Amino acid sequence: MGGNILIADDDAAIRTVLSQALSRAGYEVRTTGTAATLWRWVQAGDGDLVITDVVMPDDNAFELLPRMKKLRPELPIIVMSAQNTFMTAIKASERGAYDYLPKPFDLRELVAIVGRAMNEPKIRDKLAAPADLEGMPLVGRSPAMQEIYRALARLMQTDLTVMITGESGTGKELVARALHDYGKRKKGPFVAINMAAIPRDLIESELFGHEKGAFTGANQRSAGRFEQAEGGSLFLDEIGDMPMEAQTRLLRVLQQGEYTTVGGRTPIKTNVRIIAATNKDLRALIQHGLFREDLFFRLNVVPLRLPPLRERGEDIPDLVQHFFAVAASEGLPLKHIEAAALERMKRYRWPGNIRELENLVRRLAALYPQEVISEPLVDTELSADSSPLLPGFVQQHISEERGGREGDDRGTSLASAVERHLSDLFKAHAEGLPPPGLYHRVLRELEYPLISAVLAATRGNQIKAAELLGLNRNTLRKKVRDLDIRLMRSPQ
Repeated sequence: MGGNILIADDDAAIRTVLSQALSRAGYEVRTTGTAATLWRWVQAGDGDLVITDVVMPDDNAFELLPRMKKLRPELPIIVMSAQNTFMTAIKASERGAYDYLPKPFDLRELVAIVGRAMNEPKIRDKLAAPADLEGMPLVGRSPAMQEIYRALARLMQTDLTVMITGESGTGKELVARALHDYGKRKKGPFVAINMAAIPRDLIESELFGHEKGAFTGANQRSAGRFEQAEGGSLFLDEIGDMPMEAQTRLLRVLQQGEYTTVGGRTPIKTNVRIIAATNKDLRALIQHGLFREDLFFRLNVVPLRLPPLRERGEDIPDLVQHFFAVAASEGLPLKHIEAAALERMKRYRWPGNIRELENLVRRLAALYPQEVISEPLVDTELSADSSPLLPGFVQQHISEERGGREGDDRGTSLASAVERHLSDLFKAHAEGLPPPGLYHRVLRELEYPLISAVLAATRGNQIKAAELLGLNRNTLRKKVRDLDIRLMRSPQ
């Protein structure tokens, strides 16, 4: 292959391994343990490619990267880091790195990346203005998440259409927002629409807007989501639930870059980035005539699969810490968790994925007075998930009531259990007052098992469930969506 490679890493073992692997691949290699030496080599015009660690004893590669790219914009730079976060990948991309590799890395993959970099055109215009890096939109250091970070870093400065797939609760909208917030359209609006949450006969109006008098009740012109997202990004969530008529109109937009409002005649040019998401198998829908194949290929330009939580169990400690911190920022007591409790979480299957984990952490923060969350508490909550009737904290108090007040029906009532728990919670909080937002949190925890139980009893028949619950059907649909309740399909 040929070519000279400069390697900078303060770990001598890593320098040796990389030097041997790349030398065997036919490259000339020079190594150093300091950023100063690397910078001196680059200034002298040495090297056809740079491989550098982020944290060096005398400097940070993210500070050195812009200087190297300004001096030699054609020089490919591969960044390595043990700080395997989403923001590390983003910083590497924004500062002009050719690629980012988390440690530990696969040697064969690194050699392959070096080969591509050495054979691609040298001029790469990937520099962008630094983004606001406060906060971390995505959490996790697992290999599965590292692949997501690297893919996102490559996509940030493009307008390519992205199709995000993954089970419910895996964070598809969070990824879509990251693509927008750290991309070239970040100054424009981010507009999201959930196809499953809108009546099918209103989807076209929601997407493309309508003119006054276009249909009964259209008393004035209304802007659609495409118009609202102009210059920014449009996130089409649950795209598999889009009706065929709307699919046809969406395909025209993707093909011609223009649309007409419902009831309108004048084509309107559009400039938006499309990000779609689904938890369904679109290829199976295509086979059953429920999704257009040509639209699928227009949307599936860059497929991005989000792993379920059960495939990234090593991320659970980071996620739990993150969600506890978020809960504390909202006024809940800051909690800590035992290692055994984390291990119990890792053994759980998490059918609701990250959303289920977040709900659990919020529940533990809001409803238990203990400062340190133990394994028995976590086990109580996770075991309660298999029961559709009562959340874990209620079951725990009912069990206590039964043990201490045999024969007293009031002791096992739901109202009694909640009343006793809230009394304990108030005593544990400052000045004997409840934490902020308690009403909605407790209501949410009670609504989830109630609605889940009724839907299970009606085998997913929402019309029947709404009737039994005494709710409007649209209200029930909104609660199902907001609570992320997994529906059982009604028998055909």
